[in-house]
Amino acid sequence: MPESLEDPKVLPDTVEGWLALLESRHAQTIQLGLDRVAKVRAALGPDPAAVVIAVGGTNGKGSTCAMLESILLAEGYRVGCYTSPHLLRYNERVRVDGRDVDDAALIEAFVSVEHARGQTALTYFEHGTLAAWEVFRAQRPDVIILEVGLGGRLDAVNVFDADCAIVTGVAMDHMEYLGDTREAIGFEKAGIFRAGKPAVYGDPQPPASLVEHAASIGATLWISGRDFGFGGDQQQWGYWRYEAAPAKGALTRRGGLAYPALRGANQLLNAAAVMTALDTLRECIPVSMQSVREGLMLVEVPGRFQVLPGRPAVVLDVAHNPQAAGVLSENLGGMGFHPETSAVLGMFGDKDVEGVVARMRDRVDRWYLADLPGPRGLTAEDLAVRVRAAEAKGDIHCFKSPSEAFIAARKSVEEGDRIAVFGSFLTVADVLATIRSERH
Repeated sequence: MPESLEDPKVLPDTVEGWLALLESRHAQTIQLGLDRVAKVRAALGPDPAAVVIAVGGTNGKGSTCAMLESILLAEGYRVGCYTSPHLLRYNERVRVDGRDVDDAALIEAFVSVEHARGQTALTYFEHGTLAAWEVFRAQRPDVIILEVGLGGRLDAVNVFDADCAIVTGVAMDHMEYLGDTREAIGFEKAGIFRAGKPAVYGDPQPPASLVEHAASIGATLWISGRDFGFGGDQQQWGYWRYEAAPAKGALTRRGGLAYPALRGANQLLNAAAVMTALDTLRECIPVSMQSVREGLMLVEVPGRFQVLPGRPAVVLDVAHNPQAAGVLSENLGGMGFHPETSAVLGMFGDKDVEGVVARMRDRVDRWYLADLPGPRGLTAEDLAVRVRAAEAKGDIHCFKSPSEAFIAARKSVEEGDRIAVFGSFLTVADVLATIRSERH
């Protein structure tokens, strides 16, 4: 039963208090389904008159949302952006005009959702998603960007109808919830598509289930490599797109583009998908090529192949599944010569640890493994068993936290070496917090 709402003293007056309350209420962290969220959403009131863009996919969602946000801000639009999870502060999940929402606005939104829910139980993520929507209802941005938390069809974000939906790609992750084949996962991801609306798929190899679902509901599906794409050299890149999907109409080309500020070869896949989505929405939110160029040059996303200044080189990446680890390995290979690479790794037990390590083992000379908290977190010792099972080479060292593992790795490496921190958001967040505390 929810707490009594007659006495406001029972409700927290800090963001931290609210997060603790939401975590304590619902034993099941993930509970897919839209009925409860839709009921509370209806009680909140009318939606803001904004263009809504939903972004799903296994990897690349955060980078795609950041590019959309940066380009639209450069054009002068008011932009609301909801992403998850966060690295250091919950407020990072809800941004308006490029800034994290302040505590007062977030608390007010939590309270509004609390009153609207009545006897309806909500998970931590569901309550937070509706609170983000409440912030946007109050701030009334021109465009709202929503990152899907898990899957798509039954994710809380899918209670809101998108004017355009992007699925960045489909790989094997969260299989206990989404299915154990790429086709099953593809169907779940395609659930954010809407009838008569543009849908963008950012990888050249879509699952048949995703393509079939788009066709069955009458969504206009744009597929990378078929309907749009990119090419480039070391200095610049170019974008191309057919006027209509699938691969119909005049061919539009835009060249002389600077590479996105985000590092990694896969970012052009994301950038091309972003440009396609914006093109499909040009009648309601037109964007100039100058804003595209400016937005791509200024975009930032902490923890996505983030290379920190200084020596030894430190790379932070939230890669936690084999596909993302493969991209990280490829990006590390393009960094230039470093005599040795040390890995700081902490992971959850429900992830494909062996698959992640297999993609990275040829890049890593020493492993610094860390405990992660909570029932899903692996201990460093358990992680070591899985790292060895994946036939990783090099010494393995175990620590009680990612920060302890990072400090030990930093002490052992030479100035020209490299440290790669990856495996989960928690791993990167703990190390990033340590680095920032040392600097300040």
